[in-house]
Order: sequence, then structure tokens, then C-alpha cells
Amino acid sequence: MSLSLTFLGGAGTVTGSKHLLSMGENGSMKILIDCGLFQGAKELRTMNWQPLAVDARTIEAVILTHAHLDHTGYLPLLVKQGFRGPIYCSEPTAEIAKLVLLDTAKIQEEDAEHANRVGYSRHKPALPLYDTTDALAAFSLFETLAPDQWHPILSKTAKVRLTNSGHILGSTFVEIQTEGKLFVFSGDLGRENPITLKPRVNPREADYLIIESTYGDRCHPQEHPLETLARLIHETIHRGGQVLIPAFAVGRTQEVLHLIAILKTTHRIPDVPVYLDSPMADKVTEVFDRFASWHRLSSPDLKRLSATFRHVPSLNESTAIMQSGKPAIIMAGSGMLTGGRILRHLEARLPDEKNTVILTGFQAAGTLGRFLKEGVEEAKIYGKYVPVRARIAEISSLSAHADQREILNWISGFSARPPKRIFIVHGETNASEGLRVRITDRFNIAPHIAKLGETIELRD
Repeated sequence: MSLSLTFLGGAGTVTGSKHLLSMGENGSMKILIDCGLFQGAKELRTMNWQPLAVDARTIEAVILTHAHLDHTGYLPLLVKQGFRGPIYCSEPTAEIAKLVLLDTAKIQEEDAEHANRVGYSRHKPALPLYDTTDALAAFSLFETLAPDQWHPILSKTAKVRLTNSGHILGSTFVEIQTEGKLFVFSGDLGRENPITLKPRVNPREADYLIIESTYGDRCHPQEHPLETLARLIHETIHRGGQVLIPAFAVGRTQEVLHLIAILKTTHRIPDVPVYLDSPMADKVTEVFDRFASWHRLSSPDLKRLSATFRHVPSLNESTAIMQSGKPAIIMAGSGMLTGGRILRHLEARLPDEKNTVILTGFQAAGTLGRFLKEGVEEAKIYGKYVPVRARIAEISSLSAHADQREILNWISGFSARPPKRIFIVHGETNASEGLRVRITDRFNIAPHIAKLGETIELRD
């Protein structure tokens, strides 16, 4: 019997999360925890086009921590390569993941069509990574698991439990018991006191902990995001500009809309239109209605939130809003500016200093969001360079990721049985190293920072 971990993604980077747990005779039984797309730098995105380093047909199950693209977006390709096992997750994750995969397929189809029409791609013709048919093929494999309960899998050679991690609606950390060992995969760990979600739960024991490190080297500002959002909106509208908010369609969009609804009803910002130019974000907002046990928003909160914005269903209507230039608040995907309708708005609005772009979440290296955050003077959009004169602002206190202090507090909850080994994943180099040092100092455990493609044999 053997046990090993292979890091096929989410190692040395915050995207592409894929952690392979192998067990049984010669490691013949394989479970993949998360199955995400790489985003950001071209060398990472290129990896999405390559077959998985492990034969997809040998993977017996996938377990999803949550529905974000960097944890689910590779599923259609995994199925295309021959995977036919169950995809386990919470019920909200299944609902949202299906929306994410369909939306991603549609965006890729639209972007490929646009590239072919305008001619800015070096590929002739430009093709989508996968299409709607590929996305639909994965849906029949989803199997939802009730949270907070142990479920036998792999013919009862292992069991799994999903517990709320407070990151987005339906997000969980994953506990797997097999061969007398207990593994805990944090997935993306949420904040201690999230705005709209139920707070995360603390596990009490583990043999092996696989912990994310997105903000492992820093702490979020203590400022309340409501105050910062009010100030930025008021200043921009007063200048006659537009506020562009790149939308993380799952979770962040709903939080920002909730805050805008509060600001509008208390008359703290001008009464300008709020456009949600993201069909997927609108559908995710509807999912909140169906899973009240996973969040803190009351029925009146949800009604007020829904009444705050105008849904933009078609690309033609999106174009009309973009061309009008009237003061407004526009939320559009994607959150790291890697595609979607936000690019069209940026192309039109970045050259004008009256406008403001508000970044509300982590911007991975190599993404347009990261370049804007770091102060580039020109942004490459649709193959051409656009001058950046608009104000670029960030509200990092809106992040759905735990910061260094919150990660350490969560690890301290393993009081019944502290992990004997900790593996740090899902972070850029400085973040992972910063967390490694603090874990070593505080818990006297020397974590291992996972490397992409690395396999660790677990013999202890």
C-alpha cells in the first residue's frame, strides 16, 4: 500500500489548482482534489492546452472545494481526455460550477470569434479551449454531498467530508480519511468574518494539511470596504465619470452589490444606474435565493440587492452602455480582466481620467488586472495598446481570501491532533515563503512549499 501527493496545479501560482492523492496498491487509486484552469502569464495559460500529466482515465474521482474557475475550469478537458468518475462537491458548488463552465465556454467561443473577425490572434483560426458541448459533457458526472457528514467513496476504501470554508457560496474544505490517515485540503480559505457568508468552520485534527497561501505574506487593511467604496463612487460620479468594477461573478459581485444597495438606500452615493454586465453573475445572484443556509443575507437583503442593479442581457445592450459614457456604476466580468465584457468597457474608459476602475480581489501575475494595479501606462486589449489615464483603485479588504493572520488562526484550531506535515499551495513565491516562515515560528512545524509537478511520497 502507498500514499502520495502530486501537485498538478496551484503550486507556485494561485491558479490551476489540481492536487492528486494516490493510494492503494502501487498508488493505483487516484483522487483529484480540484480541477482548475491556469490563468495569468502566457506560460501558465499555455499549460491549459496540454494533456494532464496523469492519464485522466486512471483518476477515479474528483472532489471540488468550490466553483471558482481556477478550481473547476479544467473539468471539460478532463472529461474530454477520458475521465468518467464522479465529481463530488456541495450542492451550491455544483449549481454554480455549471454556470461557470457554461459561461467560460461561451466567453472562449466569443473571444475566438472576435479574434478571427478582427484578426489579432496569431492562430489561424483562433479556437476556444473548449466549447459549450464540452462543458455540458461534464455535468452528468456531478454528485452532490451533504456537508458536515462523512461519505464513503471508492468502494469504501476512503471517506470524505465537506465543511464550510467561508470563501464563496458553497465553498468547503475537504477532509479525506484513507489508510488510517486524515488529509485536510483547505481549498480557498475564507475570512473570519465575511460580509455575506456564514463564517468558516475550524477543523480540529489532521495528519496532513494542504493549505492555500494567496495572502500568506500580508494582512488585509482594517478599513471597512463600505467607506472606501462610498468615497470612490462619490468622487468619480462628481467628476462626471464611470465606475468600472471588474466582477468576480461568484461571491464578490454579490458582496459589492449588497454594499452598493446599503449606500443607495442611505443616500450616501448619487442615484446613478448600476449595471450588472455579466450574465453569469446575475444567475449566481439567483442561486443565493435557493441556498439560504450558506449565507447571512435575509430575504429583504436579497430583494434590495436585486432591485439595486439593471441586468444587461445582450452584447448589443452592453455596447450601448459602453458608448453612452454617462455617469454610472458598471460591474462586468472577469474579476482579473482575463476576458469577458469588462474588456470592452476598459477599452472605452481607460483613456479618460474622469473614470475609475476598482479592483476588488486578488490579481494574479500576468493578468491585465495585475498590470493595472502595478501602474502600467498602457494596457493591451484585443491586440492593441490603450492609454491608462483612468484612476485605478483597489479595495483589498473585500478579498474573500483569508490573510496571513487569519490563516494562522485557522491552523491553530487543530488542537485535538495538529498536522505532522503541512504542504503550502496556491500562492506566489513571496506569499508562500512568508506563510512558511510564520507557520514554522508559531507551530514549530516546517512546512513544505509544493512545486508544480512534484510528487511527495508519504511514508510517515
